Amino acid sequence: MTAKVEHEERRRQIAEALLRIADTEGLQSASMRAVAAEAGVSLRLVQYYFTTKEGLLLDALTRLGAQLQARMERWIGEARAPQEVVTAILSCILPTDAESRRITRTYAAYYTLVLNDPAVLEKQAAQPPALLEGFLAKQLRAAQEAGQIDARRDTAVSAAGLLAMVNGLGSSVLGGQRDGEEALAILTYHLDELFRTP
Repeated sequence: MTAKVEHEERRRQIAEALLRIADTEGLQSASMRAVAAEAGVSLRLVQYYFTTKEGLLLDALTRLGAQLQARMERWIGEARAPQEVVTAILSCILPTDAESRRITRTYAAYYTLVLNDPAVLEKQAAQPPALLEGFLAKQLRAAQEAGQIDARRDTAVSAAGLLAMVNGLGSSVLGGQRDGEEALAILTYHLDELFRTP
């Protein structure tokens, strides 16, 4: 194993330890010492690879985003039509299985961190949702041009509303208000309404 590969493997090991703590206990419990214990390495090693906790948080957040991206790509699969792509992406975000529940809980830990200390990660935490919202709006515009969505609809507002709804549904699943199947049924209802041409 080359030094560069070993360096990246250590960084991944430490960042994933932080993500496990975020998922199970929240980021308020993710001290550098706790991350070292979870990763099975020394505190000195964590500090060597990540000189600041903010650096570790950002690295782990990037890795979490990559995990969500990989999940989306699997769910999109063979989807070609904009409606299929939008449905796959929004459905895969809902916490309906172990992987999506872990991802949703971990993102919730980051949101809580930003709410409690807006200066920490604020800009970085806002970037992936904004990119996703833009991608969804583009898919909705393509569906609109194909006559699958009412031409009077504002696709940017619709994309923002769909993401906000999925985030709210995800919170309601994690909070025990409804299960994943019910959340998925609500999403499906709204997508059917959206893609119903006048």
